[in-house]
Amino acid sequence: MAEPKETVHGGDIYRNPSVTDYSVNSNPLGVPEAVRKSVQESADRIMYYPDVRCDRLRESISDFERIEKEKILCGNGAAELFFAVVMAVRPKKALVTAPAFSEYERALGTVGAEVQYYRLKEEQDFRIKEDILEQITEDTDMIFLCNPNNPTGQTTEKELLIRVMNRCNKCGTILVLDECFIEFLEEPERYECRGYLTQYPNVVIIKAFTKIFCMPGVRLGYALCENAALRKRMRAMLQPWNVSVTAQEAGVAALVDCEAYLKRTREYIKKEKFWMTERMRKLGLNVWGSEANYIFFKGKAGLYEKALKSGLLIRDCSNYEGLTEGHYRIAIRSEEENERLITWLEKL
Repeated sequence: MAEPKETVHGGDIYRNPSVTDYSVNSNPLGVPEAVRKSVQESADRIMYYPDVRCDRLRESISDFERIEKEKILCGNGAAELFFAVVMAVRPKKALVTAPAFSEYERALGTVGAEVQYYRLKEEQDFRIKEDILEQITEDTDMIFLCNPNNPTGQTTEKELLIRVMNRCNKCGTILVLDECFIEFLEEPERYECRGYLTQYPNVVIIKAFTKIFCMPGVRLGYALCENAALRKRMRAMLQPWNVSVTAQEAGVAALVDCEAYLKRTREYIKKEKFWMTERMRKLGLNVWGSEANYIFFKGKAGLYEKALKSGLLIRDCSNYEGLTEGHYRIAIRSEEENERLITWLEKL
């Protein structure tokens, strides 16, 4: 039976206050100005309870996602919704990829689920292949997939995801699709699956404002689900007033005319990721072709500690299931900060 594990993530600036943080994959363009303004203005409304239904926020998400408001459930970050869907379903057996975001397994541990792994292979560039279908059986109550995957940055083609959805539908398996990084992709519409929710009511898509709008401190995520009974059970697992006044206002502001911000984000990520990857490969580092806003690579053991001594906080990925010492992830930051990191690597 899976036991809840200690949370270990990037972004530990509280114990490393004097570093440049490359361990968290937030948008390098920073918080949109409209969000900053909304957070300041929300101070006048914190004397009131939040809207427990998140009506205005769900209306904004509905317009952005082009999906009915009733099919949207808001949460205190995507993580709360991962836990909510697990507690709503209470799976006995679940399948997760390895490596993957550790909160899936932590959530499953709270209900004592038996966790099985679909192991992503280094020689296959850590991509999900068709043989994942063989591991989805009638005994599989739930499966978590992340697209693009964290920490590898690799995507799964929609055609294979449709086959996974079909397989889950036949086996009675709940499929949780984590799309928290999908807006960073050059062509997110190639991978988005919300158009299949009506056809597959056993699918739950979870997204967040955290990374794409650079607001992890606000805590705001949402789930998209066709299944009204499942949504009701998930809602029952959430704390009352789980989305604060400030978070709701920030979410509404973030989605107002956001396409220009998202376009600039994708263009910047593409440009910076290209030259950083090229120079890292010239150093002999094994760099996988991440399609997200971070770079996943293999280097020498001890690189994390050396970077920290130089005031650079990178993500040591050795604690991910399926990875070993020497696997690292770095976020794309400002041009100056990216140059600083690559120059440091070149001087080692």
